[in-house]
Amino acid sequence: MHVNSDTARSLIELDETHGAHNYAPLDLVVERAEGVWLWDVDGNRYLDCISAYSAVNQGHCHPRIRQALTEQAGRVTLTSRAMRNDRMGRFLKKLTGLAGFDMALPMNTGAEAVETAIKLARRWGYESKGIPDGAAEIIVFSNNFHGRTTAIISASTEPAYRKHFGPFTPGFVFVPYGDADALERAITPNTCAILIEPIQGEGGVIVPPDGYLKRAWAICREHNVLFIDDEIQTGFGRTGDLFAVDFDGIKPDLLIVGKALGGGYYPVSAVLANAPIMELFKPGDHGSTFGGNPLGSAVAEAALDVIVDEKLVSRSRYAGAAVMQGLRAVSSPLVKEIRGRGLMIGIELTVKAKLLAHALLERGVAAKDTHDYVLRIAPPLVIDDEAIAFLLAQYREALASL
Repeated sequence: MHVNSDTARSLIELDETHGAHNYAPLDLVVERAEGVWLWDVDGNRYLDCISAYSAVNQGHCHPRIRQALTEQAGRVTLTSRAMRNDRMGRFLKKLTGLAGFDMALPMNTGAEAVETAIKLARRWGYESKGIPDGAAEIIVFSNNFHGRTTAIISASTEPAYRKHFGPFTPGFVFVPYGDADALERAITPNTCAILIEPIQGEGGVIVPPDGYLKRAWAICREHNVLFIDDEIQTGFGRTGDLFAVDFDGIKPDLLIVGKALGGGYYPVSAVLANAPIMELFKPGDHGSTFGGNPLGSAVAEAALDVIVDEKLVSRSRYAGAAVMQGLRAVSSPLVKEIRGRGLMIGIELTVKAKLLAHALLERGVAAKDTHDYVLRIAPPLVIDDEAIAFLLAQYREALASL
């Protein structure tokens, strides 16, 4: 099935000639998508198990989100925050109500939202906790992924993300992910926050030990440290809960969201917090020309409506259990571990995961490797039983072919 036609090859060549080589994508040239399915330029159909890294939880080209986009596109798309618009407040009311916070600050990309949270946590450290100016520290965790900006890669332990991009931003303290004792030892009077993913996606779908997040949250309470929860990839139903921390019954001080908030149509991200923290930002302290624009706000409001009205959180939990059960039923010496929650699943292999990704692509399934030996399975949350059966059948065959 996976044969590059002349059309596909010429388009790949255009990418390679005129685009920077900062990705190693599958050689699948997508022309059209709907729900959980992709079609390439030659008309071949593929099951999408990448979901644009969880940005299309609602499925590709959802008609309700498309309608919100096109209606708003004919009205007004951008005003900047120099004035108000009639869409942002409605969107933020829905977002804060759903997530259970007083206020939200809208941005565009996940990385911008992480940068916003870093600034807000430091501001809180100086103005509310009384940390000496310039001394605030944020604890981060081994194997994390929060984005690609200079400040954020300074908080990364991954050599490939850091090599020859220094000098790095100070103020980050590293501790091993999953080790609550190490976290407690690392806290000093200058610690203003911890920044954590409830499940590490890019790191290889690393699910922390039972009770770890709850204990980390309790340690933060005890030491007057903010708990910043990065749910850019895990949020909005991906893990079978609305947010992955709901599984542990904890409420972060700052919640970072993005990806699926834009419904696959438009980049929308946000940081949520209660008023005593969010109101530390005063006019001129932070901003974004496109953040909270009417087009993005209309899209995000519809994206949230789809998650709630189509019960995508419980669908994710049900479908995730079915996929996990099916994957685990296939025994193979090549599979070391299958882990995850909801529809965020990692298959750790004894061989390079790229090999399984290519074998699946030949059989009509698009999935991507991370950290060499882990293949991620993360289809849109709208996946049905028929598509799950297709995925499991192709997985069995692909594994056998290796």
